[in-house]
Amino acid sequence: MGLFSKIADRIFGRKDAPAPTSKPATPAKPAAVIFTGSENDPKVSPPSHNPAPTATAPAQPAEPVDVEAVLTALAAEKGGASDWRRSIVDLLKLLDLDSSLEARKELAAELDVNAGAHGSAEQNLALHRAVMRKLAENGGKVPDDLKD
Repeated sequence: MGLFSKIADRIFGRKDAPAPTSKPATPAKPAAVIFTGSENDPKVSPPSHNPAPTATAPAQPAEPVDVEAVLTALAAEKGGASDWRRSIVDLLKLLDLDSSLEARKELAAELDVNAGAHGSAEQNLALHRAVMRKLAENGGKVPDDLKD
């Protein structure tokens, strides 16, 4: 799993949504027993009818996750001192992810970010924008000023 996937999982997984309700499992109908020859030689045959498939609700498009709200709430939970709006390092730290230069190099390769030298302010800003754009592409509601 790439670093961006971990970022998305941490943000999208925090959305307050009710857990899907599961229907209780219905026990399978027992197979019919057919006696052939004698009572001591039963053979089992499959049921003569196909059980009706269980109805499932069509997948509803997921509501966009408000990335800004999720990250703001997370920052407040952790004391509010994060500059996640501008800093890729602070964003990664806020999400309890590796923010090392090596991790950011991998993220740059994953998102095809080629701005400045690795670890430079130019690259870090470009990485932050790329992450925000990618979150928006994957169902996140991200303010325009965080993507540009």
